[in-house]
Amino acid sequence: MSTVTEQIELDAVVPDELGGQRLDQVAAQVFADFSRSRLTGWIKDGSLTVDGGQLRPRDAVYSGARLRLQATQEAQGEWLAQDIELDVIHEDEHLLLINKPAGLVVHPAAGHASGTLLNALLHHAPQLREVPRAGIVHRLDKDTSGILMVAKTLQAHTRLVEQLQARTVGRTYEALVCGVVTSGGTIDAPIGRHPQQRQKMAVNEGGKQAVSHFRVVQRFRSYTHVRVQLETGRTHQIRVHMAHAGFPLVGDPLYGGRFRIPPAASPTLVEALKTFPRQALHAWKLELDHPATGERRSWQVDRPEDMDWLLHLLEEDAQDFGA
Repeated sequence: MSTVTEQIELDAVVPDELGGQRLDQVAAQVFADFSRSRLTGWIKDGSLTVDGGQLRPRDAVYSGARLRLQATQEAQGEWLAQDIELDVIHEDEHLLLINKPAGLVVHPAAGHASGTLLNALLHHAPQLREVPRAGIVHRLDKDTSGILMVAKTLQAHTRLVEQLQARTVGRTYEALVCGVVTSGGTIDAPIGRHPQQRQKMAVNEGGKQAVSHFRVVQRFRSYTHVRVQLETGRTHQIRVHMAHAGFPLVGDPLYGGRFRIPPAASPTLVEALKTFPRQALHAWKLELDHPATGERRSWQVDRPEDMDWLLHLLEEDAQDFGA
């Protein structure tokens, strides 16, 4: 397993308008491609100097002082690169977009040390060892399909994380939920760990703010096709919010509700509903400012076959019964 490093050498002069401020604050302005925490680490270890000397992050620097950054960007993990096929939607030197299939774990963890999207990314682009979490800035649950964005450089990683924090990344999902949703709306309900079942998340007052906007695409007998736009990105957010609203996702093993069969439904539809193997959730559309050019871009990917087939059967059922 090879280790990848990158040498960073940059110089800057403190401009008049920043004179007298803390070094970490000034560095974040003049070396804006790097996060504040990373720059603070470089100040502390002497990689970022002022007029040839080492200061503390809180020390003031004055206009005209010369900042010099000489750092080595080390590999961020000792993960295994594996030749796993990827469905690449878009790739350039800064950004990589993947259409993740259901069943693929995004990041190695207990029980999933290999065979993950991260392992596949390191084989596809070995330089991702230089970027935190191999460039993965957000996640999809194992059994959720669709678009996932990856930063290919440290600078792109910083830009994408900033956009996520500012809530300017547009993330729209397609979902099939149990129950007939009468109209769209917004769910603003905090999400945290379930107080008894630690593998689950739940709406609770001690959680972090979570906001989801949803609208109806098509109603069927006992089910609804909806699109959900995330304003925040909490763990299991759509699954928790829709269940909280009384409309759990079809096939959700953690948050699914009582199984519902439309009266007199065909055996084919009944079997498809009973055996749907995962939560019916697909990351359909992604919109962001390109991390290098700033241009607003958007991409979308078609639903996978399992969701398409179930929607087709529900449409046939609705037509047969005049719903």
